[in-house]
This record gives sequence, C-alpha cells and structure tokens, in this order.
Amino acid sequence: MKVRNSLSSLKTMPGAQVVRRRGRTFVINKKNPRMKARQG
Repeated sequence: MKVRNSLSSLKTMPGAQVVRRRGRTFVINKKNPRMKARQG
C-alpha cells in the first residue's frame, strides 16, 4: 500500500473503489490488489 498526495490516477483504474474510513481515504482494488493506496 502506498501513501499518496493524489489518488486521481488510481481512481481511474478498472475495479477501483474509493472508501473513506477513520478520516482517511483509501483506494481498494479487488481486480488489481497492487493498486491499494491511502491518503490522509
């Protein structure tokens, strides 16, 4: 998992879901699990 300033490139990946948990923004991707990221 990466911590990134901008998640916009990961949001456009196929299978990406943007989830807000505990005040942080996560990108979860079941199709491509390498594309996980956290912001905040």
